[in-house]
Amino acid sequence: MALTAGIVGLPNVGKSTLFNAITQAGAEAANYPFATIDPNVGIVEVPDERLNKLTELVQPKKTVPTTFEFTDIAGIVKGASKGEGLGNQFLSHIRQVDAICQVVRCFVDENITHVAGIVDPIDDIEVINLELILADLETVNKRYQRVEKLARQKDKEAVAEFNVLEKLKAGLEEEKPARAIEFSDDQLKIVKGLHLLTSKPTLYVANVAEDEVQDSDTNENVQKVREYAAKEGAEVIVICAKIEEEISELDAEEKVMFLEELGINESGLDKLIKASYSLLGLATYFTAGVQEVRAWTFRKGIKAPQAAGIIHTDFERGFIRAETVSYDDLLEAGTMAHAREKGKVRLEGKEYIVKDGDIIHFRFNV
Repeated sequence: MALTAGIVGLPNVGKSTLFNAITQAGAEAANYPFATIDPNVGIVEVPDERLNKLTELVQPKKTVPTTFEFTDIAGIVKGASKGEGLGNQFLSHIRQVDAICQVVRCFVDENITHVAGIVDPIDDIEVINLELILADLETVNKRYQRVEKLARQKDKEAVAEFNVLEKLKAGLEEEKPARAIEFSDDQLKIVKGLHLLTSKPTLYVANVAEDEVQDSDTNENVQKVREYAAKEGAEVIVICAKIEEEISELDAEEKVMFLEELGINESGLDKLIKASYSLLGLATYFTAGVQEVRAWTFRKGIKAPQAAGIIHTDFERGFIRAETVSYDDLLEAGTMAHAREKGKVRLEGKEYIVKDGDIIHFRFNV
């Protein structure tokens, strides 16, 4: 499932440092043949303690985590929507990603010049958001002119789309991103078809100094970012990109020790991966046997046959049923045999909606 989150940011906010940490901590290329599909794409393993627990329980020959992709987006400056700087490249790259992780500078360092001459995270956010809004406004205006003629002729579909375009146009002109404008479910389908940049789910990454990681609540810039994000229902992750780059060069044991010394339970990169994964409505199911324990990514809301198809198209085509047990039930039972004895293992059919943490054995016949 090749969904990707794009990392964006102004110059000198820590975007490149963070992406370097992602690529250095990336999944082993030997396990994922397309791990080097593009120099600006980093593939990382999704951290999941459940996978570790399942491995302890089943003792398989190998364990395979699921992965997630981050794309390093070309830099941006004011006027990008009009082609300034690398504007056209920035916009074309951002159209290709499924979600946006916007890195915002929340640290003060006299040795690192800010492009605007002053550290102001809200101004940074608004520079990028405004360029995306202006690009979307151009898209909406072009469509608006075409649809308006059909709407005047009382074409039912055109009228519905025109109402959406009017609402979008008004919101974008007020410098609101499309994702912050309220629509009905039917209208949202029309918005989705427009492929707007500001309709993409967004996560803000507040980059702080090394001595502020443990107590970021005292950082006024972080608070400003949180208040801004709250207005559009977005999440904020606090990291120190410099520390993340250092951590990415360590092996697993050294990483644990380093985090303990800092008084941190989880690296910022791990938080970022999990938050980006969740932002796209993704979840994980597992397959577990003596040969292999493996995590699989799926979109929330899919049914068992489609989940089986993620492993192999034959599994979906010849789907019979899914032998399913929840992670919590298996962990409590201790073994699959005990879980069966307790009646926790279920046989689910084609209409079963797969849940996060399900451990599934698919039965199929082709």
